[in-house]
Order: sequence, then C-alpha cells, then structure tokens
Amino acid sequence: MFLCSCCLSSGWFCFICCSVMHVTDLNRDVSLRVTGEIHIGGVMLKLVEKLDVKKDWSDHALWWEKKKTWLLKTHWTLDKYGIQADARLLFTPQHKLLRLQLPNMKHMRVKVNFSDRVFKAVSDICKTFNIRHPEELSVLRKPRDPKKKKKKLEEAEEEALELEGPLLTPGSGSIYSSPGLYSKTMTPTYDSRDGSPLSPTSAWFGGSPLSEGNPSILAVSQPITSPDILVKMYKPQSLLDKAKINQGWLDSSRSLMEQDVKENEVLLLRFKYHSFFDLNPKYDAIRVNQLYEQAKWAILLEEIECTEEEMMMFAALQYHINKLSIMSSENHMNNSEKEIDEVDAALSDLEITLEGGKTSNTLGDITSIPELADYVKVFKPKKLTLKGYKQYWCTFKDITISCYKSREEAHGTPAHQMNLRGCEVTPDVNISGQKFNIKLLIPVADGMNEIWLRCDTEKQYAQWMAACRLASKGKTMADSSYSLEVQNILSFLKMQHMNPDPQIIEPITTDINPECLVSPRYLKKYKNKQISGRILEAHQNVAQMSLIEAKMRFIQAWQSLPEFGMTHFLAKFQGGKKDELIGITYNRLIRMDASTGDAIKTWRFSNMKQWNVNWEIKMVTVEFADEPSLAFICAEVDCKVVHEFIGGYIFLSTRAKDQNESLDEEMFYKLTSGWI
Repeated sequence: MFLCSCCLSSGWFCFICCSVMHVTDLNRDVSLRVTGEIHIGGVMLKLVEKLDVKKDWSDHALWWEKKKTWLLKTHWTLDKYGIQADARLLFTPQHKLLRLQLPNMKHMRVKVNFSDRVFKAVSDICKTFNIRHPEELSVLRKPRDPKKKKKKLEEAEEEALELEGPLLTPGSGSIYSSPGLYSKTMTPTYDSRDGSPLSPTSAWFGGSPLSEGNPSILAVSQPITSPDILVKMYKPQSLLDKAKINQGWLDSSRSLMEQDVKENEVLLLRFKYHSFFDLNPKYDAIRVNQLYEQAKWAILLEEIECTEEEMMMFAALQYHINKLSIMSSENHMNNSEKEIDEVDAALSDLEITLEGGKTSNTLGDITSIPELADYVKVFKPKKLTLKGYKQYWCTFKDITISCYKSREEAHGTPAHQMNLRGCEVTPDVNISGQKFNIKLLIPVADGMNEIWLRCDTEKQYAQWMAACRLASKGKTMADSSYSLEVQNILSFLKMQHMNPDPQIIEPITTDINPECLVSPRYLKKYKNKQISGRILEAHQNVAQMSLIEAKMRFIQAWQSLPEFGMTHFLAKFQGGKKDELIGITYNRLIRMDASTGDAIKTWRFSNMKQWNVNWEIKMVTVEFADEPSLAFICAEVDCKVVHEFIGGYIFLSTRAKDQNESLDEEMFYKLTSGWI
C-alpha cells in the first residue's frame, strides 16, 4: 500500500495519494495521484499523459534522488520499491552528455547512458571510439592539485587543451557497430605500416564519412605545441600523490548517476589494467595511439620513473613520431588509396607486435632445461655495506642461482644460493657508464633480502635479466618466452646507445623543442641546446622505424620500466601500526614503505589460492599456497576499487595465458564487482 505522510500521521490509510515528480527537461514539478500498487511503467505513462507535451520520452526513466537509484524495473510496483508519497522522483533522460578526457589529453563530448553500470558504459564508449578490448579501460575523476584553487586549475587546463570535439553517441551508426571488428579474420581496418585508415573504412564515428583519405584524429598523435601545457598539468610529487589519483577510479558495478557524476562533468578515460591483449596494428591504430599517448604523458609528468638515458630515448621516439605523423597526414591527402601486400603486412605485424618477435626455426634439446654459468659480481648492500662487489662463478638452473668462489668449485657446495620465485627484479643500467646491474629483492621469512648482480656485457645482462624475470614468476629458461625476452632487452638497450659518429647527426633545427619532449627534472639539469643534441643523437637509433613501429617500440619501452603498471593505494596492514602503500601490478601485490617506496614484501598472483572481502569492516584478505595470508584495510578509498584491480588482473592474465580472444564480459564483471 502506498502511504503519504498525512496518512501516517493521522493513522488512517488511503489508497490514492499525491506524489510530486520533477521533470528535468521542462524544469517542472508535476503532482500525480497514484496508489502503491501501480507499477513504475504506469507511473511514467500517467506522467507523460499529464504533461501533454509532444516529445520522444522513450529514453526517460525515474530516478529516486534520496536512495540514489534508478527505477528501471518498470514491472515493479511503488510498494515493492518501498516508495512513499514524500519521495522525490526525477523524470530524466538516461543518456546525458559527458566530457571525456582521452589518454591523449583531448576532450570529447559523448552521450553516455547514466543508468548503465560503468563497465557497460565504458564498453559502449570504446565501441564508439573503435577501441578493441574495452575491459582494459575505465574512467576516473580528475585529480585536484592541492596547491591550486579548483577554479584556477580548471581555467588553466581549459586554456591549454582542446576542450570539445564532435558530439558522439555510443551505439548509433558508429563504424564499430559491426561485430566483425572483434574478429581477427575481418578485413584490416588500418594500414599496419603507418596506422592510417584504409579507404573502405575511412568513416567518422557518428556515421558521417571523413573527407577522402583523412585519417581519424584519434589514431594520429598530436605533438605538444607549447611547454606551457606541461607546466599547467598536475604532476604527482610523491607516491602518496599517486595513491590519491587512484582514489578517483569509479566503481564498475554501479552507474554514473549512483556515483554522483553530473551531466557535462569531465571524467578521464584511461587504460586501467596494464595487461594489453592482442595489440595488433591492423585493427588497433586508435588503441595503439591512445596507449602511446598515455605512456607519453606518464613519462613527461613523471608519473613513472626512468633514467636519463631512457628519457632521451623516449624523447627521440616522440620526436620521430611527431615528424612521421605530420608526413603521414600529408601523404594521405595526396594518396587516398594504397595497395598493400597482405603477406608483407602480416609479416610486418608479426615482427613489430608486442606479442611477436624474431623466432628461431631451430629446435634445441627439449629434454633438458637450459642453464647459465658465468662469472658475475654479487653485492649484498644490507649485510656488507662497507664492502663492494665480489666476483663469483654463478650458475643459473631452474629458478635458482648458485654462487661459487671459483669455476673449479662448481661441483661442490655453493657459497650462496638464491631461489628467485616471487622476487622483485629491478634493472639498474647506465649505457654510457657500462653499468649493467640487476637488483633482486628475494622474499624471506622476515621480509625481503636485497641482492645486486653486476654483469660485464649487454649480452650477459640480457640473458641473466631475462632468466631472473622468468624465475620470479616461477618459470625456467625452457619457457618459450625466454629467447624473446632476451631479444626485447637487447633491443631496449640498443635504442639507448649514443651515436659514435657525430658527423651523421642532423643539425639542430627549430622544430625540436626539448621543453615538450622531456620531463621538467631534466630541463632543470641541462640547457636546451644540450638536450636537443642528445635527443638527435638518440634519434639515429630509431630514425629508420615506421610510424606504427615507433609507437609500438615506445609502448614496449614503457612496459620495460621497473614501475610500469603499478597502481598505488594507501592501506593499513593487519598487525601494522601505520599507513603503508600497497602496489598492484598485472602479476603481483607489493607491500611498500609509504615514505621511501621500498618494497617490503611481494606476493605473486600465481601463488594465490583465493581472496575475500569483509564488506562490513572493508578488509581485503588474500590467501596463498605456501605462505601466511595477507589482510589489509584500504585508507581513503573504498576496498571495492582494490578488489576490482585484483579480480581484473587475475581474469585478464588467465585469458592471456590461454590466448583466448573472446571475453566472457559477464564473468569479468562478476569477478571484479565482488559477486564471485
């Protein structure tokens, strides 16, 4: 029965009472006489009849403002929803305007369903933008710089960035409406060499065609035009600042309206899970470009740490991509149609894709596990601080490193032995100084044991580094990915080499602006002319790359950085007395010191049995196969956000392992939302 406040106060019951509903489109309040037995669909019908306004009301629904919930089950009655006469209901469109800031920092106006859960809304947005695998992305609120006033910050960013593109409506006539775009067997949509759309698929997102041969703006990298843009952007100053940014991730299982997102509000669309499946230039020009842009801005804004040589390499790639992007646009205007040899294109894809690489047709001895044995310098900084590196004859077998005093003693008892399962592997490389160090944090009963390895050559470093990375995951050098990992490391080192012949370096021109290519830290350290010279030196190593290959190399180098894909949250661990940091990556959880960022303990997802959430006290508990369970309470963020990261990475890593392109979206949603 539907009771109004007057009935409740008087003790009498009435079957017909007045209810006030606000129509947002007309900014009007309308009173209806309804009963508690009437269903939601009947209420909306009565409301539309009383309004007597000729308008398409099919997209409208009722929103219960007090309870922050959509009344979408039109067959439910008011009594079943528990709505009384004093409830304020809004009759409002489900699709509303949203201003999305894409990874390239440009803004697009999009009509989004505010009643859909965020997971579904992001999926529709990605279909509109022609981005495959939308499960890798999500939206978050803009971080606020505590040093600046909100109004001034917004004004500065609006001046610096292009605010609005064309209005896009997900699901209405987009070029993504064909289900074939999710299939590997479909006709290629983009040229695998320069990332430009092939002429049969050159269409704008809303269904209106592009001018002939004009590539999509989302697939083309836009150079940073002024150093003032970087100055005005928010830069996290510490790990705590990075953790505060991650507080902005929206709950994927609830709608935008339920999370107080307003119409025309600015949200950031970002790659949330740093596990990129089937990155293919044929179909993913927009996805590759947006990934490149997210990586570029993360490096320029110092959201991720990199060495000086790595910074110059990234700057050289960025400079090369900017030049080729301009040339590609000009060439595309003059040559609207291209003939592509499908075999050559397929071979090119195989070579430059992140999941591909050069492979050998020669099969080795598959009956034995490969081993490494060589003289390696070993250093234990925590135990022998006053002593330097000591040379040992080291053998690397399975996932264990054994250290002997000499080669002749290799058949006896080792002086030291290290099991690398679950360890943290961090590179410490300086190409110009010929320093090739590997930092290992090995789990022990009371925390982590720190060991440094120093190699003499790039080849030795690549072999031992690749073996350490695999061993940390519990894999041996017999794994098929070992040789590819070695090649990727060598390629990464090669790009950082300085050109030995300064005569072939192109002269410094006005088109190179170091203030737009390197982070502020290095601008303070060197003069612009010095940085320009070093960028041009590094450019010689990447000058022969095609546009799409340069972007893929940039992404690959980004993935090689020690802090890649690490999402930080402030947490209090069970038994701990102070707030610490928990870092979540695609394959592990890391307990970190909040002030220094040092890893205290690492847990691999591969060793995880299960995880649970106590929703009442907001505690996350993770159980492992052969070590004590982990329990922590999230500080300043709902544990649901952390739960989503853990569930999402586990699901995506399982899919990548099985090489299964199809995604069970409902299972992914249930796993990340806490249903299972």
